Amino acid sequence: MVSKNARTGALLLGIAAAMVGASFAAVPLYQLFCQVTGYGGTPNVAEAAPATAGERVIKIRFNSDVDRSLPWQFQPAQREMALKVGEQGLAFYAARNTSDRAMTGIATFNVTPLKAGAYFSKVQCFCFNEQRLAAGEEVDMPVSFFVDPEINNDPNLDDVKTITLSYTFFRDPDDAENEAVERTEDETAALAQPIAVN
Repeated sequence: MVSKNARTGALLLGIAAAMVGASFAAVPLYQLFCQVTGYGGTPNVAEAAPATAGERVIKIRFNSDVDRSLPWQFQPAQREMALKVGEQGLAFYAARNTSDRAMTGIATFNVTPLKAGAYFSKVQCFCFNEQRLAAGEEVDMPVSFFVDPEINNDPNLDDVKTITLSYTFFRDPDDAENEAVERTEDETAALAQPIAVN
């Protein structure tokens, strides 16, 4: 017969395992929730812009940041543009790898004010994929977007005249881990070289 302490221990172990599993599932589920609802300033993803544009004009500003772990230069090619709601815009960001190694970056994004996130939709974006740049490589990265005309039906957004689209590039954790392994292998190989004797 299994003791009461053993059953209690097994139950607690099961609860701990379930909590760990839930913590790993929480991040992708939260990201999916934000993308679907626009919560937290996360833009929506759309197949195409509406067929017609409205009369209301909203100014779109562009912002960029790079995490310290990624030696890249990254900035918008334009600082702002004015679009009618429903009109599709096309903007570019430029990125350059300033290091002597190929590196992979991942962009996170949001819009402010946060309440406008539900009405800002991306059609195409470099942020949907990892970006790998060779040493010294420079690329232009497009983002195609529109402001949903439904914004006109939300009185809570009547005061919104400007929306800021912000991106932050981070180094891909797998890329950094692979580089650490490569450096260790290079150092080990260098130590294994025979010492020349004169």
